[in-house]
Amino acid sequence: MPESSSSSVSSSRFLLLDNVDPVCAKTLAERGYEADQPSGWSEDDLKREISKYAGLVVRSGTQVDEALLEHATDLQVIGRAGVGVDNIDLAAATTRGVLVMNTPDGNTISTAEHTCGMILSLARNIPEAVARVKGGGWDRKAFMGSEVYGKTLGIIGLGKIGSEVARRMSAFGMTIVGFDPFATQEHADEFGIKLMSLEEVLGAADFLTVHTPLTDKTRGLISAKNKTLLKPGVRLVNCARGGIITEMDLPELLDEGIVSGVALDVYSVEPPSDELREVLAHPAVVCTPHLGASTEEAQEKVAEQIAHQLADAIENTSYKGSVNAKSVALLANPDVKPFLVMAERLGAMCGQLIKEHAGDLKVEYTGQCAKFADLLTDGILKGMLTPYISGSVNLINARTYANERGFSVSETTTTAKGQYNDLVRVTLEENDVYHTLTATLFGGEDPRVVGIDNFQIELRLEGELLVYQNQDIPGMLASVSGALASREINIGALSLGRSSKGERALTVLQVDRALDEDDLAAIQGIDGVENVHVCSLSRF
Repeated sequence: MPESSSSSVSSSRFLLLDNVDPVCAKTLAERGYEADQPSGWSEDDLKREISKYAGLVVRSGTQVDEALLEHATDLQVIGRAGVGVDNIDLAAATTRGVLVMNTPDGNTISTAEHTCGMILSLARNIPEAVARVKGGGWDRKAFMGSEVYGKTLGIIGLGKIGSEVARRMSAFGMTIVGFDPFATQEHADEFGIKLMSLEEVLGAADFLTVHTPLTDKTRGLISAKNKTLLKPGVRLVNCARGGIITEMDLPELLDEGIVSGVALDVYSVEPPSDELREVLAHPAVVCTPHLGASTEEAQEKVAEQIAHQLADAIENTSYKGSVNAKSVALLANPDVKPFLVMAERLGAMCGQLIKEHAGDLKVEYTGQCAKFADLLTDGILKGMLTPYISGSVNLINARTYANERGFSVSETTTTAKGQYNDLVRVTLEENDVYHTLTATLFGGEDPRVVGIDNFQIELRLEGELLVYQNQDIPGMLASVSGALASREINIGALSLGRSSKGERALTVLQVDRALDEDDLAAIQGIDGVENVHVCSLSRF
């Protein structure tokens, strides 16, 4: 715990909000702590009273923002009884030396089971049939269903929940195919999953379920725009994050027969807007009010888990489940922070250049940064995995998420100095191109890429990057810049490298806005240009 946190065990009190399961208070009492669980407090009440507490437990209802934390003068630890920490200002908590913890595993089984229930509901028209019988009807022919046996289930996102869905539905005799860029063949084999590209999964699935976060890469993953990739008659399930399926496109997809049924537990707007409710009224849509984690077992489990985690943290015996423990420690070490920023950005770039189902990761550290190798590797993994993981990826759990997918990491260190005093080299095993990225700090705090594969370049790790290879002939850069200019995209910086005169060249352009699929297609259509990738580092 931070040095400023000096409350003794006997005087530590916990405040439990958002109707967290009573087992949380019971568990804390068994550990020797007082726990208050008030109801009906206003925002002003909370600000007035929170200074009395060393620990705070919330679910999703309470916004733990900077304004509240200003009043939490004795707060040492915040616990989220659930997966996400979206309602907690991590930066503000970290700056104040307050630990933030969550329970990412508590609802795995509940959400996986709910997903399986949604699949079966779609296959057998269960909700519609229930409504018909309760309304006095009995038309059996209207609810002719389909067996899931022998059908193909496509799973996008093969973390814990996606993998548990695969385990359960394979018992129904389904063929399981899946996509996750960080899932290894060994992991897939364990759960009976055939790894495919994203496009192959979309085209093969009779039932398709998504288990990814909502990011720029996954927003609108299923929409009218990419309907030609879907197998006609596919049934869609989303118990992950609203917005992965473009809900307003569903009537078109259903009416055209591209999609034959949809089951939603999460929505882009919760509760759904009036406009969205019109979509949900479609007879082929099954909808539940975000029930994935709503089981007695899950709520008890996360409440008990977070109670033990918070007590352990107060007692300085364990920080399991912390999402910012290492960040809190780093506040006192200004030498590490620039390297950690570089590591996360380098990891993010690697993650966007990685091929589907890439092999293992190797990291080499040279110079003084080798002293922080373990932490920097966590930062690289955090940058790589964040866009692909449904949950809060941080320095504490990044390796766990990697291990879940069978994605192994190795490190080597040396203090020997070369052209640069400090160097970090990341190698993506089995990546066909862009398999090695090298970075360093300029001026002690300016992270830059100085090498991609065998090409020497120099470009800041920031903003929107366009990476491509081309034939080393006159006019290639002019062709690309012309295509960008025609789409009103300005180039802010560029770096060029080539293997040898007249052979292969590598170009990295920093552009003023994010490139969409149409922009990318314009570049890919230029003769002599290949291996085109976009890397967005704007979130840093």
